Amino acid sequence: MKGYILLAVLAFTFLQRSTGSLEVKCPSEPILEGQDVTLECVDTESELNMSTVHFQRFSKYMKKWYRLEPDQEYFYRRCFLYDVDVRREENRLLLFIASIQSWSEGPYRCVSENSSAPDNSSQPLTIPIHYMREVAVHRAGLGYLTRYFNSVQDLKVRLGDDVELECSTSASEAPEYFWAKEGEDWILPSNKLKLEKVRDQDGGRYTCSAQSPTVRSLMKKRTISISVLPEDAAWYETTTGRISLMVSGVGFVLLVVMISMITYLCRRANQRKSKGPIDDRSQKKPIYRSSVESLPSTAGDKQPLV
Repeated sequence: MKGYILLAVLAFTFLQRSTGSLEVKCPSEPILEGQDVTLECVDTESELNMSTVHFQRFSKYMKKWYRLEPDQEYFYRRCFLYDVDVRREENRLLLFIASIQSWSEGPYRCVSENSSAPDNSSQPLTIPIHYMREVAVHRAGLGYLTRYFNSVQDLKVRLGDDVELECSTSASEAPEYFWAKEGEDWILPSNKLKLEKVRDQDGGRYTCSAQSPTVRSLMKKRTISISVLPEDAAWYETTTGRISLMVSGVGFVLLVVMISMITYLCRRANQRKSKGPIDDRSQKKPIYRSSVESLPSTAGDKQPLV
């Protein structure tokens, strides 16, 4: 009985060693978007011939694994995974990704070709890529279209008005926001900056900074200039007034285009209706050469043409 138990333990150990030896390793330090990254397929048990192992990447759109080799899947590697290079160096299998982007995170795995085990591949690896887009500053509480036009460098407000600014960005993880004013030593830990009843001394340059909570070197900034106008300044002289005029102009142009298209379609429909249906009886009526319906002719016969 003990002999059977020992054989079972040995068999389980052998199977465990044969199915868990492959591993995909990536750099231990944080990976930023735009960096060059090298992955290596490692045989932790040193039992496999690495010439029989290859890299694969899973396509989230095609829902399948694709083999990555220098002489295979060329179209896929160049069109769906920018600048990938697979190399074999002294029984090592390496995958180079130049200027990695967020959509190149994987997952990746390495697979053995000659293993008889049911699970002959490594665990999938998704590369943790840290990225942050450019920071945009706009007036808070605005719609998407107005927010798009409101992302400007200079902001003009009237004396005594209330101003609330908001900065935003797209990042791999929610960033930390800070506001600061040039020439002053205060820092506001928020993505919104609110100035109530603007005074002359509130004018100046303000900077919004977005920083990654885990990779402190990953930071984006946007600086805007606030100019304070006299209290009796016309509304269209302010930035909000100019943006409102721009949005109104765009809306007016779209309205004119829509009215023109509707008018054109209505006229086409009326023209089709004015022609009326074809009278079937007119098709059956014979036309004689001497009749009024016929073309001018010198012939006097009355034989029907149709």
